[in-house]
Amino acid sequence: MHIRQVPFDHPDAVKLNDQVQAEYHVRYGDGGDATTLAPEDFRPPNGVFLIAYDETDAPVATGGWRARDANGEGNLDGDAELKRMYVVDVARGRGLARRILTALEDDARTAGRSRMVLETGNKQPEAIALYTSSGYEPCVKFGYYRFHEDSRCFAKPL
Repeated sequence: MHIRQVPFDHPDAVKLNDQVQAEYHVRYGDGGDATTLAPEDFRPPNGVFLIAYDETDAPVATGGWRARDANGEGNLDGDAELKRMYVVDVARGRGLARRILTALEDDARTAGRSRMVLETGNKQPEAIALYTSSGYEPCVKFGYYRFHEDSRCFAKPL
C-alpha cells in the first residue's frame, strides 16, 4: 500500500467519497453527510486529502483534514477537522485507517494546527474504536451535526 496526497476533487477521491456517502446513507438513512466541503478546504497549508492505493494501484482508503478556527459551530482556534475517513470493504482490517490517521495528524501538526477534531456517529462503532484507541477523547459537539442525538465528537491534542 502507498499513500498519496491528491486534490479533493481528484477522480479517485470523488469515487471513494461517493462510496462513503452511500455507506452513511445505509447506516443513517439520511442521504449521507450533509456537511459542506469544497476542494479548497483540503489544499495545503490549510488541509490535505490522502488516498491509499493497493498493489494494483486501486484506491482503497481515504482521509483528509481541513483547518477550522473559532466559529459559530463550536470549533476552536487551531482545530484541524478530520473528514472522509473511509476504507473499502475488501481492504478493511489491514491497518489502513490507522496509517492514514497518523499521516493526517502529522501533516496537521506540521501545518501548525494544535488539535485534531472529528465528528462521527453512534452507528459507526468501528470508527469510534479506531479514534478512542488512537488517543481521541469525547469533546464538546461541533459542526453541522452538533445538535443531532446520533452525533459523537472527539478531539486529540496535536
